[in-house]
Amino acid sequence: MTRDELKQKRIGVLMGGLSAERDVSLKSGMAVHQALLAMGYDSTALDVRHNVAVMLHEEKIDLAFIALHGRYGEDGCIQGLLELMQIPYTGSGVLASALAMHKLYSKQAFAAAGLTITPYVTVRQGECCSAEQLPFSLPVVVKPVQEGSSVGVAIVKRPEDLQVALDDAFRYDALVLVEKYIKGQEVQVGILSNQPIGAIEIVPKNEFYDFEAKYSDGMAEHIFPARLAEPLYLKVQQQGLQAHQALGCDGYCRVDFLVTENGDCYLLEVNTLPGMTALSLLPEIAQKGAGLSFEELVEQIACSAALKTGQAG
Repeated sequence: MTRDELKQKRIGVLMGGLSAERDVSLKSGMAVHQALLAMGYDSTALDVRHNVAVMLHEEKIDLAFIALHGRYGEDGCIQGLLELMQIPYTGSGVLASALAMHKLYSKQAFAAAGLTITPYVTVRQGECCSAEQLPFSLPVVVKPVQEGSSVGVAIVKRPEDLQVALDDAFRYDALVLVEKYIKGQEVQVGILSNQPIGAIEIVPKNEFYDFEAKYSDGMAEHIFPARLAEPLYLKVQQQGLQAHQALGCDGYCRVDFLVTENGDCYLLEVNTLPGMTALSLLPEIAQKGAGLSFEELVEQIACSAALKTGQAG
């Protein structure tokens, strides 16, 4: 879609939502909304609730810019609704969104594509799991299979802490991943227009890049480009693109890796709707790696909006 075509559209920026990441989504959405207004586009901010279909109809939305994070927004649910309503939208389609949000199924897809993933086991709520039962030694990382922004994530170093971490993760999902802890640089690859645009390194003040480090100013150092030898820098970007393609993603995403001293790139996850806040990584990668301002990034993403499973009738 061209800029001129986009100017003719009433854009609904979908934000807020019903997930544990609601507050972050509101910040992303307002930043996107303000950028669209500043560029002269017809944009309206929509706080997504259960009546979102009615809101989209009443506001006569022609195009949806999805700034939702977490469940119901990043997992294929809103994408399916928009397909049914024949409203073009930004980001990946139903299947890719659902796969990326589900950490177990995405791991299986990554492994099938030949990408390196962290060893893991799954634990379902009600099952017994002790440190002695794990196929790898402590420390481990415990995380719900369908949450983002490190919600419910913990690093467990002592056997007696494992059940506490599991119980906390079970607050968010009935299925939990227990992964072998891998020590390495936290590197995030930006994908835009289905191509890698750079890799940034995160050095968190906390033990890992948790919710506080992601959304509190001064809690993490961002280093661009990531401090990797050129062949490894190119390798991690290529693997980021492979991960994007393995899930069938569309348009843009952010791919998270741990890179070890010996050059192994452990793929953690693909974020199909990465944050668009002042502290978010994709806008920083786009600015430093592709020379795009925040407004230009928003515009490029908006121009890529489309239906993924059908054409408007």
